[in-house]
Amino acid sequence: MANKDIVSNPLLSISLISFLLTLLVSVVYKFTTDQTKLKGIKEELKTIRKDMNENKADTKKVMDLQKRSMEISMEQMKHTLKPTLITMLPILIIFSWLQKTLPNTQVILNLPFSIPKPGLNSGFGWVGVYIITSIIFSL
Repeated sequence: MANKDIVSNPLLSISLISFLLTLLVSVVYKFTTDQTKLKGIKEELKTIRKDMNENKADTKKVMDLQKRSMEISMEQMKHTLKPTLITMLPILIIFSWLQKTLPNTQVILNLPFSIPKPGLNSGFGWVGVYIITSIIFSL
């Protein structure tokens, strides 16, 4: 995709880039993590939260459960760190390229109303469009 194409149709270009990056992140996450292990960790955290709610009066038990919850959360973070590191470099490269290619003051997606935010009050720039489309594509 040439710089000329991005500048001439930024909404379509950012949407396409957002779709491709979201797809890349999803595929890397799927193949670099043990999905079964992560599901087990989430279930265990859910059980611990339920136990904490049921034992609110017993502060010692709640403290023990919180300690266990922190240990499990650290284990979960270790499993998800690898895909994060793998996908961070391409995302940073693409974002820096987009920042150089599209001006930050350019409104790409006009809104029919004004929103109170610094800068572009009549719409979203490339970052806003990327965030909105990546949320949609990740669903």
